[in-house]
Amino acid sequence: MNTELLQKYISGNATETEKQHVTEWMQESPENMREYMAQRKLYDIALWRTKPVIEESKQQKKRFTLRTLWIETAKIAAIFAIILLGTHYWSEKHQVQKSESLQSIHVPAGQRAELMLADGTKVWLNSLSTLTFPGNFDGDIRNVKLDGEGYFAVTKNAQQPFIVETNKCNVKVLGTEFNVMAYATDSIWETALLEGAVEILSSGTTTNVMKLEPNTMVSLKGNKLIKSRIKEHDHFLWREGLICFNNVSVKDMLEKLKRYYGVDIVVNNTQILNNRYTGKFRTGDGVEHVLKVLRLNNKFTYKKDDEKNIITIN
Repeated sequence: MNTELLQKYISGNATETEKQHVTEWMQESPENMREYMAQRKLYDIALWRTKPVIEESKQQKKRFTLRTLWIETAKIAAIFAIILLGTHYWSEKHQVQKSESLQSIHVPAGQRAELMLADGTKVWLNSLSTLTFPGNFDGDIRNVKLDGEGYFAVTKNAQQPFIVETNKCNVKVLGTEFNVMAYATDSIWETALLEGAVEILSSGTTTNVMKLEPNTMVSLKGNKLIKSRIKEHDHFLWREGLICFNNVSVKDMLEKLKRYYGVDIVVNNTQILNNRYTGKFRTGDGVEHVLKVLRLNNKFTYKKDDEKNIITIN
């Protein structure tokens, strides 16, 4: 993989086509993922090294310089230890450094990520999700863009509201915990509120459409927002790497697998689609593990075409 392209991806300057190319490359092998992780850590080191130092006095400067040198040395040593260890999955925690430019993180299929924004807000990103955010929140609002599914634990700041922009509606909060599902390639749009309060805004405007209370959610059905109680709290266990199904049809189950693993599933054996299933799976076990378990109570066979990324169920 071209190092320049990897750096463009990491810094958030890659085009959509380049992002897709890098994502597919990362999924090809653990070696590719380790190379990406190494480049990511080198990028973070560069951010640390360019961070400005504030001078107050010669004595304070001396203490600060020695302390900073020790801290930076420890950070770099820890980073290279992580690089050497490597990993087979994507679940790194990013402490985002301040920067004037926008940054972007894209999560490969079947993986998840956790990061902390400049204001202390924690974000968990699900499979095939992209979050675009500034290195530092200036101005009257804290604004991020989400394509996919994200869980947000927002640091409270009444003077600087936090807004999540999506392709359909925007979500505005002051400080709370909530989950947003908004894949641009999917018709599903949902926001679920766990704590605090949120406002749903019309896309591209500041017009308040609806308010949510704790343990409520809103779904977009056509052009209409439907408010309801949260029934399946297990869904949010995706942050811990679990895919949960509670008495759902096989049809809906397969749709969720398609979304999480970025694979196309063609069903020729339509008799199984209305069967219902309850169970929990670890995301890291892969889509084929889920199908093998599902096959224990449902009569079907399947074939996976790795080249075309298609699973056919007969």
